[in-house]
Amino acid sequence: MARSTNRPLSPHLTIWKWGPHMAISIFHRITGSGLATVGALGLVWWLWAAASGKAAYETFIACATSPIGYLVLIGLTWAFFQHLFSGLRHFVLDIGAGYELKTNKSWSILVFVLAIAATGILWLVILAGKI
Repeated sequence: MARSTNRPLSPHLTIWKWGPHMAISIFHRITGSGLATVGALGLVWWLWAAASGKAAYETFIACATSPIGYLVLIGLTWAFFQHLFSGLRHFVLDIGAGYELKTNKSWSILVFVLAIAATGILWLVILAGKI
């Protein structure tokens, strides 16, 4: 059977111009999965430590307040805000607004900026209380 050569080809990743709106979509999925996985593991560990007694709970607190623990908690906070602001952006898109290319790109960049700013502000407030 002869194949027709004048048929259109399926779009391929190499013909699309990469943009911040694509990155936001990917980060939305990654942060949602990460929050679900790491958050669930952290919750189970915390509940297990609380139910196991004082020594287990003190071990959990020691790990959570170590430098690596703070790094994980800051990462979870950033993932939360990234997912939140990206979800709000998607909500606005779902109601039919913001599809203009310039607006879409601006909002996509704003999501990254707001997530970093909100994370920084929250952790400044948290750490200021410890000083």
